[in-house]
Amino acid sequence: MEWKPDKQGDIPLYQQIANYIQKRIAYGEYPPGTILPSERSLAKELDVNRGTIISAYDVLYSNGMVERIKGSGTKVNRDMWGLSRTRIPNWDLYVERGSFLPNLPLYQHIQGEVHEKNLINFASGELAHDLMPYDVFRDILTKQDFHQSLGYEHPQGNLDLRDMIVNHLKEFKSIECSSQSILITSGAQQALHLVIQCLLNKGDSIAYEDPSYAHSLPTFRAAGLKTFKLPIGKNGLNPEDILYLYKKHKIKMVFLNPIFQNPTGTVLSLEKRKRVLAITQEFGIPVVEDDPYSLISLNDRINTSTLKSLDKSGTVLYISSLSKLAASGLRIGWIVGPNNVIQRLADAKQQIDFGHSIFPQWVAAEFLKSESFKANLKHLKLELIEKRNILISSLQEELSNHLSFQKPEGGIHLWCRLDNEVNEYKLLEESLKNGVAFVPGSLLGTKTGNIRLTFGRVETHLIQEGVLRLKNALLKLKK
Repeated sequence: MEWKPDKQGDIPLYQQIANYIQKRIAYGEYPPGTILPSERSLAKELDVNRGTIISAYDVLYSNGMVERIKGSGTKVNRDMWGLSRTRIPNWDLYVERGSFLPNLPLYQHIQGEVHEKNLINFASGELAHDLMPYDVFRDILTKQDFHQSLGYEHPQGNLDLRDMIVNHLKEFKSIECSSQSILITSGAQQALHLVIQCLLNKGDSIAYEDPSYAHSLPTFRAAGLKTFKLPIGKNGLNPEDILYLYKKHKIKMVFLNPIFQNPTGTVLSLEKRKRVLAITQEFGIPVVEDDPYSLISLNDRINTSTLKSLDKSGTVLYISSLSKLAASGLRIGWIVGPNNVIQRLADAKQQIDFGHSIFPQWVAAEFLKSESFKANLKHLKLELIEKRNILISSLQEELSNHLSFQKPEGGIHLWCRLDNEVNEYKLLEESLKNGVAFVPGSLLGTKTGNIRLTFGRVETHLIQEGVLRLKNALLKLKK
């Protein structure tokens, strides 16, 4: 047998073997009545324990694929396609088939640990509970009258909300648009999915930042796109890399987060932003700008003009949300683009969910129009400055000999470089045991030896304790 189970994989060996044999049966390579190898001989051939083969055959028996006859061994069931017994679907096989790829196993592991245990959470890319405007939302829900229709909404989203986003973008981001050019989405993540599914084809080449937003990476893979990386340095990407990739690979789209980039926190200079637009406009390359953080600048001297605010030719599809300004659970995002693009994306969204729920849209519209919005934004930035400063001072005091970082001037993430002696994955496992979570840098791209600490996610009084737990984990590794 040429095939061998993957002993380093996440699927148990017995399940891999059962899946493989089931495929061969389904393909007719093991016809009904075929005697399968004995447990002992197959164990020797695949270099596994006999108990592993017994478990694999147990799975096949429970699925009705094989029958066991005393003295004759294990045979492919002659009545496999009949109705003489109930067969259980091999759901593991179905799960493997899906075109929509799962998150990486390690990321699933981190999420599971965070949700199941009471960890200090530097991993999740969202705001902490002590930053969410509960009082504002409570006032909206108790003091404002709800008069919206409870039927299906407009495919592009509630018009009142879209009008408020038009005003919001003009006042806070100098972006001029109309309600017809906006689509309301379930956070920025759905907007990203819609763009990829509706505007690109399998085999198309795209460019994205390295490192980059974790949840975009499996989306690119699931769509069958050819991906090319734009390395991020201390000052962001080099715009000439876009030109190089276009000339060599004819990239069809570029995905960027130029302001307080996730995870590095870098800001692309105004000069580079203009150069990106000059290159993409010259060759007609669409740019998808993800902008979660430009309004939470922690340094007023930094220019945070978005690519969209500088775009005069309609090159940029602009994505943003309220997740980093209010609450991720509100699930309100939006995309701004040319009318024909928005119509295409809106049609796809309607096929998926018949439009966004009116309740979060109504709350979001009231939040954006309220006098509390500016006050909340000011409060949010002050609280994030405090969290960032506590994290930085704690790291400098406890771990200055083991890691380095560039002070972020906005956003919610701190990108750290570990010393060469520390393996980020081993550090993660030890840290999880110590009750603190973070994201290893290589989950976000190709760079190893880095970790992302999300200071916006941890409640302020737990930050120092989280650093101490991280320190203890690191020192244990170095013993």
